[in-house]
Amino acid sequence: MNQANKLYYVYDPMCSWCWGYKPVWTQIMAALQDKLAVQYVVGGLAPDSDEPMPEAMKQQIASYWKKIENYLGTEFNYDFWTQCTPRRSTYPSCRAALAARKQNAEQQMVEAIQAAYYLEARNPSDSDVLISVAKEIGLDATQFEQDYRSPELNHAFAQELRFARSIGGNSFPSLFLQTESGIVGLPIDYQSAQATLEQIETML
Repeated sequence: MNQANKLYYVYDPMCSWCWGYKPVWTQIMAALQDKLAVQYVVGGLAPDSDEPMPEAMKQQIASYWKKIENYLGTEFNYDFWTQCTPRRSTYPSCRAALAARKQNAEQQMVEAIQAAYYLEARNPSDSDVLISVAKEIGLDATQFEQDYRSPELNHAFAQELRFARSIGGNSFPSLFLQTESGIVGLPIDYQSAQATLEQIETML
């Protein structure tokens, strides 16, 4: 494995297109295992907010879910919109992913947040939901909460957001391949892993 080569996956745990992309992304990671280093990068879709989501925004986001469901067959639990108080706030879930990274469980945490949000109608904008999810996947909950709330982690989060933007990670999911000649964005194919894998193979 060439240490200079790396695939960056820029994502947000609460981005519905990232949820739609999950089956293809899982195939890509499985195919690249032992061939290429993969690094998750949190993208930070929506800043911290305690404001309930306006009705028009709820309807708009629910319509994105429907679009993804029709396009990719992705499963969504629409009870979320009636059982929770949605907020346009994904930064908490991004911090939770970074706190889990400290316990080498970022990928598991992201998948668990997605399942809680899209399948179980729980709200990952709420810290107590994120702490529960961390416990459910077997993390050290005390350590997780301490890291999640720490100024150090918030600083690391801000740095990661800057890095994501600096390589062009402004929409999620995004893929960037780093080789000795620099960092290049790859088109996202939501329906097939093959095209992306072939492109990576060619560039390496």
